[in-house]
Amino acid sequence: MSDKHEARRLTAALRPLCDAAGLDLEDLAVAPAGRRSVLRIVVDRDGGVDLDAVAEISREISTALDSDGLMGDVPYVLEVSSPGVDRPLTAPAHWRRAVGRLVAVDLRAGGSVAGRLTGGDESGADLLDESGGTTRRVEYAEVARARVQVEFSRVGSGDADPANIEELDGEEVR
Repeated sequence: MSDKHEARRLTAALRPLCDAAGLDLEDLAVAPAGRRSVLRIVVDRDGGVDLDAVAEISREISTALDSDGLMGDVPYVLEVSSPGVDRPLTAPAHWRRAVGRLVAVDLRAGGSVAGRLTGGDESGADLLDESGGTTRRVEYAEVARARVQVEFSRVGSGDADPANIEELDGEEVR
């Protein structure tokens, strides 16, 4: 059985578990790793996924895989995670969950645009160009690729403001 067929079969079996836990099953991939398989599952939800939710759904998925024989006789390693900070934006829900974040968009027609995501709906998203203060609408049909950008310190957040530094036992604390 091909890995893609196996992934579709497992997705169909495990999606109801994720739905019942209030999680979206974002991605599922099966990869051979020597004599075993690695089953990688990515889950998310509005507001994000915390470690407790990942641990709980991992236990539920593991139980289902073992009790229903979904992996057959093949030994496997189960990896369950959240999408991560630099996730690609491929569905309206991804854009909605990234509101307030800086995103970079490569356009199908060529060129790119970047800005702070201020909102979105089922057909497109609004990006604020922070340098010019203008908002641009980007329709999803125009997007070739889009990713959330990792920000170590957000401009205007006050992180570098000396007024936000306290002294605690001779050490600076921000």
